[in-house]
Parts: sequence; structure tokens; C-alpha cells
Amino acid sequence: MPSSHLSNFTRNAFILFAAMLLASCAQVAEQPDRPTPSTRPMVWPGPPDQPRFMLEATLRSPNDIMPKGEMLQLQEALTGDKRTPAPAFNKPYGVAAGQGRIYVTDTKSSMVHVFDVSRRKFFRMGLRPPGTLGKPIGITLDGEGNVYVADVKAQKVFIYDSLGLYLRELGKPGELVRPTGVAANSDGTRVYVVDSGGIDTALHRVVVYNKEGQKLFTIGERGTGDGQFNLPSLAAIGPDGTLYVLDAGNFRVQAFDGDGKFLRKWGKPGNGAGDLARPRGIAVDKDSNVYVTDAAFSNVQVFNAQGQLLLAMGTLGDTDVKGVYGLMGGVAVDETGRVYLLDQLFNKLDVIRRLPDEEGKRLLIEMK
Repeated sequence: MPSSHLSNFTRNAFILFAAMLLASCAQVAEQPDRPTPSTRPMVWPGPPDQPRFMLEATLRSPNDIMPKGEMLQLQEALTGDKRTPAPAFNKPYGVAAGQGRIYVTDTKSSMVHVFDVSRRKFFRMGLRPPGTLGKPIGITLDGEGNVYVADVKAQKVFIYDSLGLYLRELGKPGELVRPTGVAANSDGTRVYVVDSGGIDTALHRVVVYNKEGQKLFTIGERGTGDGQFNLPSLAAIGPDGTLYVLDAGNFRVQAFDGDGKFLRKWGKPGNGAGDLARPRGIAVDKDSNVYVTDAAFSNVQVFNAQGQLLLAMGTLGDTDVKGVYGLMGGVAVDETGRVYLLDQLFNKLDVIRRLPDEEGKRLLIEMK
């Protein structure tokens, strides 16, 4: 037999053997044992209460959503060497999600990481002029999928399409002092930029723009009264158009209507349920529930629209295991009800799925 034919035969046999080995491993995996405490799903709340949320996935690198190449599968099957890929993030801060894509700002890398889950792709935004990012913090999406990024270094908000193409920007020179957060209504006709100011200025406010980038009005000033702010950081808009502002320095959430009229507030400093110690992120779901992350507690507290505490998810710890967080960052909720939690210490993004009632009942029975 010619050497070239022998080489082809050997290679094909090697690939076939690897495929058979992978198939046998898959068959074993399809027959799991009864769940043990260490393999049970991470759910909130835990037994004896019915679970309402379940940890679905943890994303750290592009490999977590991209299909493995044939050679990598072969290497893992034959050698058992499953090397942990380097994390995508350096210092993740804000997160937004929708239409199958997850966007994560990275203040150290000066970019936005994008997990395009529906297409199993990964890419980065904000690396090229005129949309080059300096220090991106807050991020949000509008109903058309456009991406708004608050850049505290550039003192403006950059706007891109869903694939990272630069569209326009908000904030003329001198208009914004320290933009850290941004929220947009569904059609992008109202964009609310959180200008956190700083310790040496009274300009702690929300600046409101229209779709064309014209400044319409401002909400608030520095203070502790209703409608006033102390180092506000981020904002989110509910399905009814209510604007929720994370008034971090006052340890509270404030709610306004679309025109900036104060509606209500909740929160106070402390370490009890419903208190805030170091609030870092805010998001609102389709039922108007408000999610607030806290770096001191390393959890996310879920409130209804009136500020009543419904649930808390997450535990502070120094070990990178399921449901434990070292330094909680931003939070987002997409149209499917999934919750996205960032952890800056462990450089991870947890995806938490909201459970239908019947599935929650079934899981509770299985875990008993």
C-alpha cells in the first residue's frame, strides 16, 4: 500500500476511534445518577420553598458559547486534558442583554465584550474610531437593539447598532461631568444619562436627551431630599416607562415618571434584608420587578415596583463556586426573564433562568 494511502488510512482510523470514544462518553453522560447535594441545581429560593430561579450557565470566555473544534475535542477525549481558557474579562462592570446577545462593559480593557449566544459567536465593540471607548461603565439597549454605552472618560454616551457599528453619540463638550449610567425607552426617543458628578460638584443628576441628541432637561441635584441625588450611578426603565435611578450615595432607589416627576423611593443603609450597603447595579423585568446588586452583600435583591423585597439571590464568599460571589457588579434582565449577574472578583457572568411554576414544583420534589 502506498505510504500516502497508509497515512490517510491511519488518520481516518484515528478520527473514527476518537469519535467512538466521544460517543461512548456521551452515552454514559445520558444516564446520570440520582442528584447528590453537590450536583443539585442552584436554585432560589431553596427548599423547603418552591424554586423561582435557577442558575443556568456561567460565562467566562468565548469558549463557553462557541462550538469546540474537532482537534480540541480529540485532545480532550484522548488525553483528558481540559485546559481552562483565559477569561474574556479584565474588569467587567455593566451588562445588558436582549435578542440573544449579552453585552459586558470592561473598564480596564476599554471595550464591550459581546456573547452572541444565538449565533454562537463572540466579538468586541468600541475599539475603532469614531466609537473608540475610554472607560465604559453603564450600558443599555433600546427596543431596536441599539447599544448605548456611558463612557466616564470620554464624558459622553456612544451609540452602536447591535453588531457594534458606531451610529452616533450624546453629550456635547462640557455637557456631562461624569456619565456612569444610561437608560433608553423602547423607541430611543428618550435617553436618560446618569451624571454622577463627583465629591467636588453639585451636579449629581440625570440628563435627558431626545433621539437626535438634543438635551431636553435635567432631573435632580445634589442632596438627600426627594428627587435629589448623592453620587447616582445607574438607571433602568420599567415596562410602563418608569425611570428607576440607583441613588448609590443615599443608599436607595428613586422612581420617576418619564418627564422626571418624582414618584417614590425605597432603601436605607444597613445590613438587613432590603437594606443597601454598596449598591452596584439595577435592572427591571417585564413585570416591573426591580433587581439591585450589592457588592457588600454580594447578592442581588429583587423588589416589586413599590420597593417591597421579594427575594435575594447569591452569597458572599472567597471560593468560586455556584451561587457565591466575591465582588458583585452589574445586573441585567432580558425579554425572556433571564437574569445576568457579573462578578468582578471571579471574572464570571452568571445566567439565571426564571422558572415556570410547574418546573419549580417538579424541582422541589426532586430535591427533597
